[in-house]
Amino acid sequence: MSIETTPSSSPDPEWERIVNGYIAGPDPTPATRPAPVDLMGDTPLTPAWSKTGAGWKARAVVGRVNTVRGFRKWLRRQTGEHGHTAQIARGMLRVIVWVQGTEGAEVAKAKHDVRIAHRDYKSAKWAHGRRLTPGKEKDKRRGDLDSASRASETAMNKYRAAQKHARTRRALRSAVALTPVLAAEGAGLYFLSAPGGIAAAGATLTALALIGRRTTAGELYTDRDAKIGDGDRMTDEMVNRVYRSAKVIGPDDVVKLLSPCTLTADGSAWEVRFELPDGIPAAKALGATAQLANGFGVSVQQVSQTKGEREDWLTLRVTLKIPFTGKATKGPLLTAERVNLWAPVAMAVSERGDVMDVEWFEKTALFGGEPGSGKSAAANNPLLAASLDVTADFYLADGKGGFDLSPFEPIAQMIDTDGDPDQLLAILRHVWEVVLPGLKQTVKDHSVRKFSEALAAKDERVRFTILYIDEWASYMAAASPEQQKELERLLRLITQQGRAYAVIVIAATQKPDSNAVPTGIRDILSTRWAGRCMTPEASDTILGKGRASAGYNAQRILKSQRGVGYLQTGETSEPVLTQSYFYTDDEVEVILRRAYELRAAAGVLPAAPEVTILDLLRKAIVSTGRGEATRAEVFAYLAGVDGRYVRDDESDGRYGARVGKLLKDSLDAAGIAVDAVKVSTADGRESRGFRMEDLQQLS
Repeated sequence: MSIETTPSSSPDPEWERIVNGYIAGPDPTPATRPAPVDLMGDTPLTPAWSKTGAGWKARAVVGRVNTVRGFRKWLRRQTGEHGHTAQIARGMLRVIVWVQGTEGAEVAKAKHDVRIAHRDYKSAKWAHGRRLTPGKEKDKRRGDLDSASRASETAMNKYRAAQKHARTRRALRSAVALTPVLAAEGAGLYFLSAPGGIAAAGATLTALALIGRRTTAGELYTDRDAKIGDGDRMTDEMVNRVYRSAKVIGPDDVVKLLSPCTLTADGSAWEVRFELPDGIPAAKALGATAQLANGFGVSVQQVSQTKGEREDWLTLRVTLKIPFTGKATKGPLLTAERVNLWAPVAMAVSERGDVMDVEWFEKTALFGGEPGSGKSAAANNPLLAASLDVTADFYLADGKGGFDLSPFEPIAQMIDTDGDPDQLLAILRHVWEVVLPGLKQTVKDHSVRKFSEALAAKDERVRFTILYIDEWASYMAAASPEQQKELERLLRLITQQGRAYAVIVIAATQKPDSNAVPTGIRDILSTRWAGRCMTPEASDTILGKGRASAGYNAQRILKSQRGVGYLQTGETSEPVLTQSYFYTDDEVEVILRRAYELRAAAGVLPAAPEVTILDLLRKAIVSTGRGEATRAEVFAYLAGVDGRYVRDDESDGRYGARVGKLLKDSLDAAGIAVDAVKVSTADGRESRGFRMEDLQQLS
């Protein structure tokens, strides 16, 4: 396909962006993107990607789909008065009427005159034939008979002349109508035999269809009701009609096209850029997505509008099928040897196939969406990218107590996968009291305001700090009132002060309200990702108030669109519908294994944390899932991690006094005083053991 350019006398950054999109095609990987070429001349705009093997294949698929759609549309047209059969019939009828002409009226009039004259003659003849008529009257009637006879003869002569004239004119018009048909048929049969005759017959039928294209009422076939969902192409007339019917513009208003209605290089969508009439803000159009989808005959997920540099500029995109319903795009980290967090990180792919890059220095992020929306997979992108930068330190916490963060444990400085408020408090205190002061001192030593890549090249103390908290609400629900205040205070301080020192705070939650993420903290998280939400209000909670009514409503994301969400990469930027890169568990393991090797080679692996007897005792209680554990259950857990706690006597299934004394001595050596209390066993009976609430009060 080829698309004519629209010459411009002044540079247009948005047009350049669209053109670059045509060059790139659906393969957004920078390494494989073709070099830019000058497409602003007088030559047709032909995407370079379309000339590749993949491009020809995509164009063939698009051509086949469009052919099927065109045939179905043609079939639907045949059932009405604009069908080609009806047009041919009307054309034949109109040709016959033209050949017959208007001489028939003259012949009919002459025939009527003959009938009247003949009737008058018969009357005169009857009157003359009466026997008892006086002489003078008889002479008079003889004169009337002669006059009637002459009139009848004259009328008959006129009738015959009219018939002859009509036959001559009709013969001439018949010759005019039939000569081209016979000439075409004869030439076709003479030169091409049967195929030529068929082609000539087709040309004749085409000519008749053109003659009969206008209905009896004078209407012509038009695409004024054309819809993209019916396989019709986008036109400026269609765009204006749809925006009028959606009440975005007035009945007499017209949008000014800034670029032609074009099909993307991969044939997946129609795009156009236009200017709204005076007095109509872009927000009005952005809020009418459902009405526009109805006008185009597609689902609301297929219509996307993006505001341009000016309030009256819009870019409209209508996809031919619901986007992001196939397999998620494989991320670039699978082949990346290392990542530089000072440079933008590829996070997702937009509807147009553009790579969505996010800068993470001086940035924070909020990932939100209902369960199953792909929130964790989206948040995995910055974490995995940071893992391949050896200058990034991880401090991770999972409030839901799942296994999403477990693969990062070997490279994390501190991590909590149990949803324990005490452990999160320890992480935040360490970042605030140890990490951040050290980073601030580095800035002071160099007499600069903040970190930079140039400073990182001079001083190895310049490091990124990744603080990731999943499900803050779960921590707050499990924490005491005093712990809640301290947790919120520390997180707010770290978020506000850490940006200049490369401290990246990332929060992920299923419902980011004031309970899930404190409002004062949520408002300063700059990068937002909103996956599928249950309500427009929940979508606004993530993206900002008023975004849903402006067309950025995450409630419209379908369940089949896994990993799809609105990505907002700055405090003032417009959200973009994207699909985040997806990495399977095996791929995550491969990436993190590479990250571990890079860090080992650089000598920046975190020191193995010292596991105390109190940590083991807490984990033993957690393993029961009851918040308490009997002595036997504690001993059984300890035996699995420390061979000294094996049973003395296997014959009666009971632990001996040596194991109990070993546990007491270990606790005494650590300065921990905890006594066994009555607890419930798994079958509901009572026994001696330990409770988690007693251990939480111990340091």
